[in-house]
Amino acid sequence: MSRHPEVLWAQRSDKVYLTISLPDAKDISVKCDPQGLFSFSAMGVQGESFDFSLELFGKIVPEGCKTNVGLRNIICSIMKEETGWWKRLLKSEEKPAPYIKVDWNKWCDEDDEDPNSDLASDDDDATYVGQEEESSDDEGLLYLPDLEKARGN
Repeated sequence: MSRHPEVLWAQRSDKVYLTISLPDAKDISVKCDPQGLFSFSAMGVQGESFDFSLELFGKIVPEGCKTNVGLRNIICSIMKEETGWWKRLLKSEEKPAPYIKVDWNKWCDEDDEDPNSDLASDDDDATYVGQEEESSDDEGLLYLPDLEKARGN
């Protein structure tokens, strides 16, 4: 039987961030469909299977979706097809599953958005899944220590 890891979400006008809490995950698979279907699966540290699918509020750009794997979690940066703020994460107006929660640490209100920040990583030792070695997709990403420096903390 498959289990659901805790999923935290936040958004910017151009992206949605999903932080999947799954320490030491293996065999991670992330799929982004242009219609807004996001699918995740992985094996936990003790061989248990974790997976879920989300029908997101709007359409997304699969080529603009990045996955960052750290020791404690997996962070997915999902590019929205149209710039703008979604009313909610999921297309359905029903209350989301209990494993989906707002990521208040990354949350940003529309009027507070910093166009220069990209919070795609919580771990300094994170690696990208599905990226070519020569890829420069991580250029411009601010890692947590850099973000704290930028904020003057």
